[in-house]
Amino acid sequence: MTTPLIVLVGPMGVGKSTVGQLLAEHLRTAYRDTDDDIVTAEGRTIADIFVEEGEPAFRALEKRAVHRALAEHEGVLALGGGAILDPDTRALLASHRVVYLSMDVEEAVRRTGLNAARPLLAVNPRKQWRELMEARRHLYTEIATVAVPTDGRTPEEVTRAVLDALELKEA
Repeated sequence: MTTPLIVLVGPMGVGKSTVGQLLAEHLRTAYRDTDDDIVTAEGRTIADIFVEEGEPAFRALEKRAVHRALAEHEGVLALGGGAILDPDTRALLASHRVVYLSMDVEEAVRRTGLNAARPLLAVNPRKQWRELMEARRHLYTEIATVAVPTDGRTPEEVTRAVLDALELKEA
């Protein structure tokens, strides 16, 4: 059975894509992002899917994309911030090496500016980010093999911390 080497989870803007690509380079493996899979398959942005079809339709697309990637991909896999909301997805993740990349709201503001291009943060982004994290933090923690804080760290430092936490050797 094919299984990802590492699955990255965490809130939007935490650096899953950047760290995921660095991890893949260090481990000499492929990188895949389920948000990219959805955009490619749908031919439109995630923001457009949210606006045109709503969050439930997006979550259904996301669930299929995540389940497909978990079955097909052998490298480093990054999941969208809300992928862990689905109980079936959380159950599937139990058999994988999952890294929760965490950050606090001040770091989120610095990194993303909490901008409106992120559909769940369109109104009062700071408050909405806090509420999203309050609703999701326990889910990230529940499914994580390890949690790696990203606050005040460069992507390279986070990558090193992930490799160390998982006791993985570079290829």
